[in-house]
Amino acid sequence: MNVAVMRILRVFNNNVVLASSEDEPGAEVVLTGRGLGFGTSAGDTVDEAKVSRVFRPEHHRDPDHVAALAAEVPLWFVELAGSLTDGMGVPSPTVLALADHLHMAVRRQELSDDDPAQTRHPLQAEVSHLYPEEFATARTMLARVNLRLAEKGTPHLPDSEAVAIALHLVNAGFHTGDLRATYEMTGMFTQLFDVVDSAYGIAVDRQSVNAARFITHMRYLFVRVNEGTQLDEGFSALRESLAQTHPEAVTCGDRLASVLELRLGTELSGDERSYLALHVTRLASQS
Repeated sequence: MNVAVMRILRVFNNNVVLASSEDEPGAEVVLTGRGLGFGTSAGDTVDEAKVSRVFRPEHHRDPDHVAALAAEVPLWFVELAGSLTDGMGVPSPTVLALADHLHMAVRRQELSDDDPAQTRHPLQAEVSHLYPEEFATARTMLARVNLRLAEKGTPHLPDSEAVAIALHLVNAGFHTGDLRATYEMTGMFTQLFDVVDSAYGIAVDRQSVNAARFITHMRYLFVRVNEGTQLDEGFSALRESLAQTHPEAVTCGDRLASVLELRLGTELSGDERSYLALHVTRLASQS
């Protein structure tokens, strides 16, 4: 029986190599492990006993670019980020982005004279309200990070770092290592809630079940817009019904749609507008 082996395609440093996939002929994976690349060259068989992490580039991402990202971060942080996200289905670019973030955060803390207890992330209120599940997970992760840092005699990270970690977890839903879209999305959420508050003269509870449903819907909307797959199933009856029973919600939903079209640079379908109006009715009913 032929046993598949992985072969090194490119050595990035002593701890990071690009290799052929063992179970997917023609596919490439990024491997990390202490001393994995030391003394090796392209064509050599991978010493699998030294492999600590396997990163599989997704969505046609350039494997060389993913490997380069891994090579720029000390192995300890790559392994730490990997252990924090094990079993969560977090894509490789996000794991590496988290590793890079933790590395830089530790470096900043070592060089800073500021009191960690006084440090506050500018998006702390928004993230804790808009992404409570990710924020709770991030706080647990941060506690684990600080335990590991204490073992190494390294200054602990402030509580505000949970906000940044939470944003990485939110970003994982977009399967990208680029946080820009997540920051933009967070800013849009705040603006959309402000529109609803203004239209109804209320303060929508950002941590309510209806707010969570709205946020989830919007996150999938952003993905659909990015992929060019907006809802278009002919739900005109939904809008017509809402126009009869909740005309103010339809008007407010159209305002939300206008904001989104301006910021996303694309026109929303009739169905997407109808669902915005439906969520508005739910948000307004709780106040």
